[in-house]
Amino acid sequence: MIKSYDVKDINLAEEGRKRIDWAETEMPVLRLVRERFEKERPLEGLRLSACLHVTSETANLARTLALGGADVVLCASNPLSTQDDVAASLVAHENIPVYAIKGEDNETYYSHINAALDHSPQVTMDDGADLVTGVLKQRPDLTEDMVGSTEETTTGVIRLKAMAADGVLKFPVIAVNDSDTKHLFDNRYGTGQSTLDGIIRATNVLLAGKTFVVGGYGYCSRGIAARAQGLGANVIVTEVDPVRALEAAMDGYRVMPMREAARLADFIVTATGDRDVVDGEDFAVMKDGCIVANSGHFNIEIDIPTLEAMSVERLRPRPFVDQYILEDGRKINMLGEGRLINLASAEGHPSAVMDMSFANQALASEFLLKHKGELAHGVLALPKDVDSEIASLKLAAMGIEIDQLTEEQAHYLASWEEGT
Repeated sequence: MIKSYDVKDINLAEEGRKRIDWAETEMPVLRLVRERFEKERPLEGLRLSACLHVTSETANLARTLALGGADVVLCASNPLSTQDDVAASLVAHENIPVYAIKGEDNETYYSHINAALDHSPQVTMDDGADLVTGVLKQRPDLTEDMVGSTEETTTGVIRLKAMAADGVLKFPVIAVNDSDTKHLFDNRYGTGQSTLDGIIRATNVLLAGKTFVVGGYGYCSRGIAARAQGLGANVIVTEVDPVRALEAAMDGYRVMPMREAARLADFIVTATGDRDVVDGEDFAVMKDGCIVANSGHFNIEIDIPTLEAMSVERLRPRPFVDQYILEDGRKINMLGEGRLINLASAEGHPSAVMDMSFANQALASEFLLKHKGELAHGVLALPKDVDSEIASLKLAAMGIEIDQLTEEQAHYLASWEEGT
C-alpha cells in the first residue's frame, strides 16, 4: 500500500471496492476503453493529477487511466462529494494516492489540491478548474512540463474561457463538457435525476403539487425542471438569457424573475454557474419553510453570508438540512450547505450516464498526449468522431441498432447539384 494519501479511514476499503464494482456494471463504454488502454498503454509514464468528485464512477475512470499507464493522483473537487469508502479502496486496492475526505474544511480542501499539484502533473483533469487555477496562480513553474488539461463541467469551462480571454492560459485544455455525449446526457439526465434524488433524501418532502423554482435553463437546469415536473411539481424557471427563457416558456414552464418566483416557491434549486442567483432580496420574500438547494459546482450560487446575517438562529433538523430562522420567525431550509446537493446528500449521477462522460475524459487524455506540442493554447473541443464512437459503443451496449447511410444517401448529403 502507498504511504502518501489522506482519506478518512483506510479500513473502509473493502466496502468501497464493492461499490466500485457495482458501478462498473453500468459503465460498458468505459470498460471497453479500459480494455484497450490495458493492452496498448497509451498513457505510459504520464503524470496525471485529477481533481474530481471521488465517487465509485470516478474510481472506474482512475482505474482506466492507471491501467493505460498513467501515474495517477486524485483529489476531491468538492468538500462534500467524496465517498470515503471509495477513496480508501483506490488507495488500498489500486495503489492510487487519494487526498479526499467527505466534509473536509476549506483549509484541508486546498491542501489536498496542493498535494495533487506536488505530483508535478503533465496532464490535469478538472471538475471546476481548481487544478488549472492552482497551477496558474500558485505553481506557474509547472506549466513548463504541462501537456494540457481536461475539464468536466460547465462552470469550469466558463472559468477557463475567461483565463484564455485574459491570455493567461499557457497550455491546451480539452472542454470535455462541450462534447455532445457529455453535456446532452450527463448534464441533463444525470443532473436531473441525481439532484431530485439528493433533495428527496435530504428532506423526504413530497414534490407533487409544490411550486418548484429552477434557476437557469442550461442543460443541467433543463434536466432538473423535467424531473421535478415528472414528480408532479409546478415548475417555474428563472433566466437572464432571452433565448433560453423563451425555450423554457415554449417547453411549458412559467418564466419570471427570481424575485417574483421566490414569493411562490416551496423549493428553489440553482444550476447556473454564476454567483448570487438567490440573494438577500429573495430571502426577504420567501415563504416560511422554503427549501433552497444548489446543483451548480460552487456554493456561491446562493448568497449564504447574507442569509446568515439575516438569521437569528440556525438549527439542523436533519442531516444536510440547515434551518435558518429569520427575525420575523420565518424558516428557510438550505440543503447541503449550499453545495452540490446531488453529491452532498446522495451519490451523484447514475453510473450509466457517467460512463460516457468518463469515456470522454479518458480519450481526451489520450488525445492530448498523442498531439503533444501540436495543439493551440486555449479551450478546445474533442473531435466529433470521438463523440460518434462513444455514442455507438453506448448504443451497442444498450442493444440498440440504427440505420446506416447508403452510398447514394451519403453522396446526396455531400453534394449541392441535386435539387428538387
